[in-house]
Amino acid sequence: MALAGCSPTELHGFLPGFVADGTPATNQTDRVAALWVNSWIVLLIVGLITWGLMGWAAIAYRRRKGQTGLPVQLRYNMPIEIFYTVVPLILVLGMFAFTARDQTIIETQYGPGNEPDVSITAIGKQWAWDFQYDGKQKDNSDAVWTMGVQAQPDKAGNIDQAALPTLYLPVNKKVHITLQSRDVIHSFWIIDFLYKKDMYIGKDNSWSFTPTREGTYQGKCAELCGEYHSMMLFNVKVVSDADYQTYLTKLHDEGNTGDITDAYDRLSNLPGTTGKNETTPEAK
Repeated sequence: MALAGCSPTELHGFLPGFVADGTPATNQTDRVAALWVNSWIVLLIVGLITWGLMGWAAIAYRRRKGQTGLPVQLRYNMPIEIFYTVVPLILVLGMFAFTARDQTIIETQYGPGNEPDVSITAIGKQWAWDFQYDGKQKDNSDAVWTMGVQAQPDKAGNIDQAALPTLYLPVNKKVHITLQSRDVIHSFWIIDFLYKKDMYIGKDNSWSFTPTREGTYQGKCAELCGEYHSMMLFNVKVVSDADYQTYLTKLHDEGNTGDITDAYDRLSNLPGTTGKNETTPEAK
């Protein structure tokens, strides 16, 4: 009866990403929440059994009134030792199997045979975000972009949310995001989406998902990346496809077209280049 009275908030382990009617933020949110909640249910059952046995042993084998010296010393019990060795092994293997299964599904990227509807490049930098909405041409000639700045709190510590970098996503469309860094390791985290992925300079990462609920969500860097790490914030707006196309048109009209500039990337000596840090005759 108590469980029947739970709202979606309790049923999903008090995780963010769900509203009163239980609608998840993405097609992956339910899977992540289920793995989290079911893992805790198993762990709590194991905990209750363990705590119960500890309490029983403390009471059953306590020193009685009038007894002196050490209690009776018991030798090993082979069945019990096998039991408490095998059961934890089964639990670990089981949790690993379910985690690997869900991770494999979540990490499946949209691509050939399952093309994304939207391709976006998100670039982390100290301490803000750039977003490029990639075009359909190979040279991204019809791509548009925005470049953001870090959060600017006022004297009272309040942050103007409207001034934060904002990523727009169309609802119920397959989204593929390429994750890049301009400098150090960052981590792309949209809190309500219940997933985050690291961003490395010189090595792209990626994430595929489908937003399933319109709304505004908060995002941040989840990897300590320097002095103003806490100010590396952004917003995500999941909107209708019509509103998404209107936003892209607005960026195009503002002249933010083509590939986003990499002029601010710090890594200048990638293999095959002649950056100033290489020991080439030009660099010398």
